Amino acid sequence: MEEEVFIATKKKTIGLIHKIYLIQLKTKRNYTACTKTKSEVRGGGRKPWRQKGTGQARAGSSRSPLWVGGGVSFGPKPRIVSKKSNKKERRLATFSAFYLKKKDFTFIEDDFLENFTLPKTKLFVKKLETLKVDLSKKILLILPVQNKTIRLATKNIENLTVTTSDNLSLANLLNSAYVVLSKNSFNLVNKHYGKL
Repeated sequence: MEEEVFIATKKKTIGLIHKIYLIQLKTKRNYTACTKTKSEVRGGGRKPWRQKGTGQARAGSSRSPLWVGGGVSFGPKPRIVSKKSNKKERRLATFSAFYLKKKDFTFIEDDFLENFTLPKTKLFVKKLETLKVDLSKKILLILPVQNKTIRLATKNIENLTVTTSDNLSLANLLNSAYVVLSKNSFNLVNKHYGKL
């Protein structure tokens, strides 16, 4: 998909971005809260008192939800929540979000990324400062391909997230104040996500 086509369908794609973003947030969440039911709470096997003649209400277990120390009725249990989204919709939403962030693009030289051989954070920070990138804001660095040296060098930069051109995250794109990429990365993103 070319940039002109995206601009023509911008209103439709914003709704799609919102939809896919919410689906991804929902799917990412872990529902791990767990309470014990009457059958899972320890104890309560013996009938507390006989059925008749005491004047008390009938009771079969001291682990009834009505009792202190008893089980929980309809409490939360761990569960998996997943909502389906189409692959083409995900790719279109990511590609559209990429172009929505075009005003936040900061281009870095391909030569710098290719010739970066020392895993030194100081060197990379210095380069970002020359590009006038505010390190106190969220930065997304898009590499053409995986680069272990750059990953090691950027690991200690607090607000910087590193990804590759074929593995973009919609949430990272939307939440970043700066998108740092090379010309090669830009072309690879168009090549990978533009063919829908």
